[in-house]
Order: sequence, then C-alpha cells, then structure tokens
Amino acid sequence: MNRILKNTGLYVVFGISLLTSCNKFDEINNNPDATNKVNASLLATKIILQNLKYQGRDAKAYLSDNGISKYIAYGNETILSTQYNYLGAADFGPMTLVPNVNSMLANAAGSQMENSYKGLAKFSRAFMFYYLTMEVGDIPYSATGQGAKGSIRPVYDQQEAVFKGILDELKDADGFFAQGIKFDGDPTPYNGDPDKWRRASNAFALKVLMSLANKAGDANLNIKGRFADIVNSGELLQSNTGFLGLNYSATNPHPMSGTNDLFTSRTIISHLVMANLKALNDRRLFYFADPAKSLVAGGKSGSDTAAYAGANVTDDYNTITANLIADKYSLLNSRYLKVQAGDPRIMVSYAEQQLILAEARILGWITAGAAGDYYESGVKAALATYTSVDPSFVHGNPITQTYINNYFTGEAAFKSNPDDQLKQIWLQRYLLQFMQDPVSAFFLQRRTGYPAFPINPATSLNVNNPNAIPVRWLYPGSELNYNKDNLIQALNRQYGGVDDINNKMWLLK
Repeated sequence: MNRILKNTGLYVVFGISLLTSCNKFDEINNNPDATNKVNASLLATKIILQNLKYQGRDAKAYLSDNGISKYIAYGNETILSTQYNYLGAADFGPMTLVPNVNSMLANAAGSQMENSYKGLAKFSRAFMFYYLTMEVGDIPYSATGQGAKGSIRPVYDQQEAVFKGILDELKDADGFFAQGIKFDGDPTPYNGDPDKWRRASNAFALKVLMSLANKAGDANLNIKGRFADIVNSGELLQSNTGFLGLNYSATNPHPMSGTNDLFTSRTIISHLVMANLKALNDRRLFYFADPAKSLVAGGKSGSDTAAYAGANVTDDYNTITANLIADKYSLLNSRYLKVQAGDPRIMVSYAEQQLILAEARILGWITAGAAGDYYESGVKAALATYTSVDPSFVHGNPITQTYINNYFTGEAAFKSNPDDQLKQIWLQRYLLQFMQDPVSAFFLQRRTGYPAFPINPATSLNVNNPNAIPVRWLYPGSELNYNKDNLIQALNRQYGGVDDINNKMWLLK
C-alpha cells in the first residue's frame, strides 16, 4: 500500500513537473517575430488568396476549367468531360470567405487601416458572390455567414437582388478605399495600395455591369447610369497601375509547372483558338502552343504558322487520341509545364477594362473616347503581358514593342461596322483569358454567342440537350442535404423545380 502511495506521489510530482516544463517549452518555442493571434492583416491575406489564388485541386482541374471555354482538347489518358459540354455542380465553398471577412472587420475596428480593410471586405464579397451567381442563378447572399447567430440555412436571394447587392458593395469599396491608407497583408503586386485597389474595384464593377448588358433596361439596377458614373469619376486602372492577381514563383509555382505526366503533357490547343490566332497573325500562337511534331517532321518550320494544328474539340475521343499519337496536333507550349514563375494569375486587368470600355462606347453607355482607341489600348496591354516570357519558348516569334505597335493590320484592324467591331472586342476578351480565367470567357461567350462554340450532338455530354452548349452549373449536392427547403424554393422560382444545366437564369432571359 505504501509502495502504491509512493508511486502515486511520484506520478503526481512528475505530472506537475511535466505541466511546468510544457509551459517552459511553449515559452522557449514561441517565435518573438511571429504572432500567435489572428489579426486583420492575416485575415486579409487569407481572404485575398481565397479569391485570387487558383483553388482547384490540381493541374488536371486547372485544365478542365480551360476545357469549358473550348481552349483545349485532350486525348490518350482519359476524356476531358468539360470539352464535351459537361458541367457538374458548383461549389459553394467560397462562401466561407464571409465569416473571415466579418472577423477581419472586427479586428480592424478602430485602427488606422480600418477603411482600407472595409474596402477590401466589400470588394472581396462582391468578387466571390459574382462568380457564384453567374454559375447557378439565385444564391444565398443576404443571409450568408450568419452561422454564429444560429442561421445555418440561409435563404436564396433572387439573382437581380444579388447583382444589386454586388454593385452596391463595389460602390462602397470605392468609397472606403478612397479614404484608406496602405494596409498590411496584401500578397498581390498592389502591396496594400488603396488607390490601386480602388481602381481595380471600379474596373471589376465595369465587368459586372457589362455582364448585365442584356438587362440594360432594368430600372432597379441602373446599369448604364452606374457604368457612366464610374467612368466619369476617372478612378479606373491606368496602363501603369498593374493587374490585380498573383505572381507565381518558386515558392508559389504555377499550377501547371512540374506536371509533365500522362494528362498535362498531352494537352492539345483547340482549333477554335488556333484558327483565330492565325487569322489575326497573332504571335500569341507561339506562346500558347508548340508546333505539331508531324508537321515539323514533314518540313515545316516551328516558326511558321503552317506547323501548328489544333483539334476540333467536338471530335470523337478515339479520333483525337489517334491523331495525338500520330503527332498531328499542337500541344500546349512546354513553358507551362517547365516554368515555375509562369504567366501571373491576372483576375482584373487594364487590358480587359479597355475592351469593356470599347464595347460600352459602341453601345452608347459612354460618350467619352473612341471605341477604336479603347480597343487598341486593350489589345496592346494584353500583348505586353507576354514580353517578359523567356524567348527560347516562343519559336522565333517574340512579342516585341515593335510587333505590338504594328499589330493592327488585316483582321486585327478595327473594323467600320459596329457589329463587326463588337465581335473583334469579344474575341480579344476571349483570347485574353486563355489559361487565366476561363470561366469568365465562358460567361462572355454565353452572353454574346461569340466566338461560336462548335457542337456535335454525337459526342456531347449534355444529355438533356446534346444540340446545345449548357448555360449553368448545378447546385451543389450539399445544399440538398443541409438547406433543402430553401434550395427547392429557389429551383421552383427559377427553373420549374428542375436543376438542369440548360435552364436559363434571370440574367439570360
């Protein structure tokens, strides 16, 4: 008995000693240069990365997104379903940004940087909700992020109300950034500069408004009036502002780099992209693609456009695979697989802003400037993003300033007919998003019908309408499990109770 008590006493002493040493261990291992407390700047970094960093699981998912917009085809390992008009379910995971935004604001309250963080909060919410509503239609918006208050089944707002909220938040972002100072925690090239963020917010607002072009007469949204007000404010991206997005590096490598496997190394450039680049005499052809090996073996030079051949994305998978094995296609330029610090991820840019202004000028939404000037400045900016690419990858056809200055000849010259001008603008916006933001390219083509996406009902995976390009994603299955009543109400209101990829949301009616 005494022995037991003695041992027990030893265990108690040992336990106390262990607890004491743990406290000392924690003290010793506490980095005095790092914070153990979540603060506004750390949350700002997380929020920005949630929106701007590619969130797909791997390089295959990255390529799959590019299949949606018919940029690429694939063969030999497995079918690329998005290439054949398959759109699965959307992901509502990005809505987890909202509680992070709320925490950031709570931590920033009363600080000198509060207005800047408020601007970031408004922009970040608007950016996230825009992409979600564009994918599915009605979404939880006004009641999202209230789990701490016990609201775990948010109602769905109608899409028109969501867009009004997005536009109002972007207007608020403009005001807060105007009063802000440089803020901490910004991983983008803007490095917390509130003036640059303000200009990017306004440029993004123009993109949202142009997405609503088919609803230009909607009195509740005042689309044309809002657009003109932003332009007249003068607070837009300038040619030297830089882009809103992220640079890649050895520590943050491009999603495609180092993935030379049976999937990524057999990525084929689509005929749609290839044909349009050739028609424009556009050297981005040599930056996007490598020459087809069989054509080079047949005597064509890699610097000659005749050595480049794209795949018809609607061809049967077995046909594409056979031609791929025979080296008849141009594959994705190897630089995407080899260079860690590849093309930066550009989500808001001066180039796209200028092309949007060109369309607005043709539509009569603004009166300042000439559509042709906006068009040329946008295309020049788009081309200039490639001037820093290692010239060893571009097959003897570098994009230089001289080339950019002389680009606007032939099919690239701004046409005289407004309908043709619009097609030129839409095509340049489409090419702008290659391996960048392909979902935005899909949204643009969905609105304009240009460039025309090829359709082959024999190979289409759009089961309910093989003669059509789908127009929306399905709602995530998790909503049926956890928010069923509100989801069913939204489906009944929009789509007659049927969740189908061919049903047109309010935006498209």
